[in-house]
Amino acid sequence: MMRTLLKNGTVIDPVNNIRGQYDILIEGKHIINIKKEIKPENCQVIKLEGKVVIPGLIDMHTHLREPGYEEKETIITGCEAAAAGGFTTIACMPNTRPVADNPATVEYIKSKAREAVVKVLPVGSITKNLEGKELAEIGFLARAGVCGLSDDGNPVMNSEIMRRAMEYARAFDLPIISHCEDLDLVGDGVMNEGYYSTILGLKPIPAAAEEVMISRDIILADFTGARLHIDHLSTRKGVEMVARAKEKGLRVTAEVTPHHLILTDKAVKGYNPNTRVNPPLRSSEDRAALRQGIKEGIIDVIATDHAPHTFEDKLGEYDYAENGISGLETALSLIYDRLIKTGEISWEDLVRLMVINPSEIVGVKAEGIKRYARADITIFDPDRTWQVNPENFKSKGKNTPFADWELTGKVVMTIVDGKIVYDDRSGNNEVLYR
Repeated sequence: MMRTLLKNGTVIDPVNNIRGQYDILIEGKHIINIKKEIKPENCQVIKLEGKVVIPGLIDMHTHLREPGYEEKETIITGCEAAAAGGFTTIACMPNTRPVADNPATVEYIKSKAREAVVKVLPVGSITKNLEGKELAEIGFLARAGVCGLSDDGNPVMNSEIMRRAMEYARAFDLPIISHCEDLDLVGDGVMNEGYYSTILGLKPIPAAAEEVMISRDIILADFTGARLHIDHLSTRKGVEMVARAKEKGLRVTAEVTPHHLILTDKAVKGYNPNTRVNPPLRSSEDRAALRQGIKEGIIDVIATDHAPHTFEDKLGEYDYAENGISGLETALSLIYDRLIKTGEISWEDLVRLMVINPSEIVGVKAEGIKRYARADITIFDPDRTWQVNPENFKSKGKNTPFADWELTGKVVMTIVDGKIVYDDRSGNNEVLYR
C-alpha cells in the first residue's frame, strides 16, 4: 500500500488544536502518524517547507448542473474545479433537469460522483420541480441520502409551503437551505438598488427583497424548531437579523460568498456581465457588515455558490445575462489575499468557516488532521503569486469577474482519501484521478 510523507508543512487545524510545523504520514486512505519529525521509510516524500496544510475544504453550495445542463458543467468537471480550489467535499444544489426532487435523480448524482475526484453530497429540493407549489417527497429524499433541502435559485414564496417543509425537514434533521428573495420586490431588477443602479441606468433590486424573506424564514424556524440555513447572505440588515436569531437560541446559520465579501455594486461599472449575480453585489456598507459578521461568528460559512455558465449565457446586454460566478477555483486565494493576509481573519477562522461549520450543517464529520483520520487535506502556498486566467479553469464555466486579477497565495495540492487528486507544485495545474 502506497505511503506518503508530507514533510515540514505548517499544519493549521483548530479541529485538533494544532498549529506548527509537522510531518504527516499517510497510508491508504488515512493519516497513520503526525509528529514533529517522522523518518522516511518506504514512502514517497513531499517536502512542504513554507506551505500551509489545513483540513480539506468543504463547499456546501455548488451547482454541478448535471443532469440536464452538461453544456455548463458536469459532475466530473465541477469536481475537478473543486479539487483545483482545495475542496475535498462539495454539496451540489438540486436545480438540475430533472430536478433532484426524487430518489432516482439523487442516486444518479451519487453514481456519477463515484467517478469524480472529490466527494459530492447531493441537496434535495424543497418542492417538486422547484415550483414552490407542492412539497417534494422529503422522506424519500432523506432516505436517498440528501444532506439538506433547498429550492436554490428559486425562493419558496408560499409561507404555508415553507412552514410544512420545515416541519418535515425537522423530522429528518435536515437543514432547510433557503434562497431568500421576494420575487415581487425583485421584479425585473438586475443589480443592487442604490447610487450605481441610478447612474448606470440598470433596473434595481432593493436589499429589502432579501431581508423580507430572511425575516419570514427566521419567524418560521422559530415557530417550527427547524434548522434554517440562509444562502448567500448579502445585506447589513440580514446580518443583524441572523445575529438576533442566534441570540434567541434559534437553529439558524448563514453563509456568505467570496464575491460578496470582496466586490461591491461599484464593480458593475463597465457592465461586465460576469458581475451579475443573485443576490446582486451590494453596497460598501453591506460588504463591511458581512466582513464584520464573519469576524464575530454571526456568519457561519464561506461558500462559493459556484454557478458555471456557457460563454453565450453571459453574452450580450447586462439585463439578459445569466446570474452567477464560476467560483471554486478562486475562492481560497481570494480569501487569503484579501482577508487573511491583511489580518482581518486568521487561518483558524478560515478553517472554521470553510471546514468545521459547513461539515456540521451538512452532517459530515470534520476529523481534521490527526492520527487515523481520513486523509482529506488542502495544501496552500501563501507566497505563490498568480494571475487569474479563466481559460485555465478546470470548470467549463469561465465566467468570473476576477479575470486578470493578480493574487497572492494558491492551492498547490489537494488530497482526498489519501490520494493526491490535484498537484500544482510545479505549475502544471494537474488533476489526478483516484
